[in-house]
Amino acid sequence: MISHPLLIVASLLSIEALVLWLSRHERTARYFDLLPAVFWIYFLPMLAATFGIIATDSPVYALIRTWLLPASLVLLLLPVDVKAILRLGPTALAMFFIGAAGIIAGAGISFALFRPVIGAQFWSGFGALSGSWTGGSANMIAVKEALAIPDAVFAPMVIVDTVVPYLWMGFMIAIVGLQPAFDRWNRSERGVLEHLGEQAAQHLAQKGGRRTPGGIAGSLAIALAGGALAHLAAGLLPQVPDVITRYTWTIMLVTLLGIALSFSPVRKLERAGASRTGYDLLYFVLTAIGAKASVASIGSALVLIAAGLLIVAVHAVFLLVGARLLKAPMFLVAAASQANVGGVASAPVVAEVYHPGLASVGLLLAILGNIVGTWLGILAAQLCRLFAA
Repeated sequence: MISHPLLIVASLLSIEALVLWLSRHERTARYFDLLPAVFWIYFLPMLAATFGIIATDSPVYALIRTWLLPASLVLLLLPVDVKAILRLGPTALAMFFIGAAGIIAGAGISFALFRPVIGAQFWSGFGALSGSWTGGSANMIAVKEALAIPDAVFAPMVIVDTVVPYLWMGFMIAIVGLQPAFDRWNRSERGVLEHLGEQAAQHLAQKGGRRTPGGIAGSLAIALAGGALAHLAAGLLPQVPDVITRYTWTIMLVTLLGIALSFSPVRKLERAGASRTGYDLLYFVLTAIGAKASVASIGSALVLIAAGLLIVAVHAVFLLVGARLLKAPMFLVAAASQANVGGVASAPVVAEVYHPGLASVGLLLAILGNIVGTWLGILAAQLCRLFAA
C-alpha cells in the first residue's frame, strides 16, 4: 500500500496527468464523450483506495484540500469578464437567475420527497449538486469542502452530476425544432436576439496563451497568496456551528477575491494560461477527494439520478414560467438552462445549435454561473437542511 505522503502525491499527480493526456489525445479523446475526464480523475483514485493501493488516511489529503482548492478558485475566476456578462442585458441575466432559482427550489422539493429513501444525511449532497448545476465542477467541489460533506454522500452525487446533464443536453438539442412554435405561442420578443448578436460580435473570449515556467510560477504565487489571505480573513469572521465554518468563509471570500483580481492587472496572467493552471490544481484536489472515498458509497446513485431528474424538471418549469412572464425567446430558455446544468463546456454548444453565431452568449451565462454557483449551492444546502431536521 502507498502510504508515504510524497508517494501519495506522486500517485495522484500521475493519475491526473494520465487521464488528461488520454482525454486530449486524438486517438482516445472519443472515449471520454460519455464519461468525461473529470469523472475518471475522481473515480480512479477512489478505485485505488478501495482496493488498498493508496492509503485512505493521510494528513496530505487535508493539506491538499485546505490550501489548493482556494488557490485554484483564484485562478479560475481571474479571466472572468464581468462587464461582458452585464452587457448581455436584463432579460438574459434574469433568465439565468430564474433557472438557478429553479435548481435551488428543485433541490429542496426533490430532497424532501426522496429523504425517506436516501436518508437525511444527503441534504449537503444536494447542495453540492446545486453548486454544480448553478455553476460547474469547481463550484461543486467548493461546496463539498465548504460544508465538509462526507465522502459517502459526495461520491454518488458525482455519478448524478455526470449522467443527468448529458441526458438534459440531449433533450434540449432534440427539441430545437420546437423553437419557432414556442416563440409564436409565447409571443417572444425576438428583438432581444439582435442585441445579443451585437454583444456576441463584440465579445472575444480570452484564452490562455502558451504556458511558461515563469507564468506558471507567477500564477501559483498569486493563487497561494490569495488563498492564504482568504483563510486568514476567514478566521476573523463569526462562525455559526454546522452552518458557516471558517472554511466556508474561506471559499466565499476567495471567490470575491478572484472576481476583484479580474479587474486588476493581475488578470494578464491569463495570457500565461492561469486558468489552465487553476484547472490542474482543481483536478488534483479532486483526486485527493476521490482517494478518501469508497466505491461502496455509490450504491445509491440510481435513486439519486431520479432525484436529479426531478430537480431538472422543476428547473424547467421555472424557466418556462419566466419565459412567459418576460416574453423571452426559446433560445434564452435553452442557453440559460444549459449554462446552469451543463456549464462552460456545453452551454456554448447548445446556444450555437439554437441560434448560430450566439455561442458566446451561452459561454458568458455559464461563466456567470461559475461566479455565483458556490454561494447558490451553499444556499440550496441550507434549504435542504431544513427538511432534514
